[in-house]
Amino acid sequence: MSGSLTKCDVMRVVRLTRVQDETEDLRSLFFEDEACSNAEPGQYIMIWRPEAEEVPMSLSTIGQDGVSAVTIRDVGETTRILSGLKEGDKVGVRGPFGNGFTIPGDSPLLVSGGSGAASLTPLVENMASRGLKPTFVLGGRSSDQLLFRDRLEGLLGERLHVSTDNGSNGYWGYASQLAKELLEVHEFDHVYTCGPELMMVAVFDEAEIRGIPVQASLERYIKCAVGLCGSCAIGPYRICRDGPVLNTEQLREVREELGKTRMDPSGRVIRVDH
Repeated sequence: MSGSLTKCDVMRVVRLTRVQDETEDLRSLFFEDEACSNAEPGQYIMIWRPEAEEVPMSLSTIGQDGVSAVTIRDVGETTRILSGLKEGDKVGVRGPFGNGFTIPGDSPLLVSGGSGAASLTPLVENMASRGLKPTFVLGGRSSDQLLFRDRLEGLLGERLHVSTDNGSNGYWGYASQLAKELLEVHEFDHVYTCGPELMMVAVFDEAEIRGIPVQASLERYIKCAVGLCGSCAIGPYRICRDGPVLNTEQLREVREELGKTRMDPSGRVIRVDH
């Protein structure tokens, strides 16, 4: 890495202006930060508390009245601490980092599963501001796990398609299955996806059959966010710097690893389990 540190590289301390429950196990932390308010959809930040580790989080709200947010699922010690924070508490943030989404076409399909909507929802808002009318597949395990459903419905109306694994709302099945059905009957010129990696692999493969370009936001274990440690590597790419969003050409290069292997915190190669 060359060059001097930028404002994004340096940690800033911000105060939480609001904490909002989104689903039973997802909570959004809102704060004001100039650098984050100028982020691109798909970029992430590193967020830190003194009693916890520093962890990467996608920006789920960007610059609405100068306020940005991350949305956290309680899956471990650090996320449990972050999920327990209240309005007025302080956190350290670095970033935004990485490559976000680009918008080359005018007839996009977006496919999210679980917390993947956190990364894709600011993209929808960006598209809407440009006059585009995207189609969105919002997937969740059950009806109470549909992240940002009301927010997306307000933006998309009938172009929002819901799927639930247990059939409790909308399409009964996986988001990737519903996406396949939509791809069979509509002409899309670009596909965006974020969520469980096996879901994204299925979406990518369906788009490849039809020759449709894809942008996918990948998740890997990010420690440094500056491209030094290699913990987030997949093929020749470092997700912290070259991602988290990879395009079709890049996804083809890492297809043998995608949905199959990743590195754990110790650097050991393990199976992708979601």
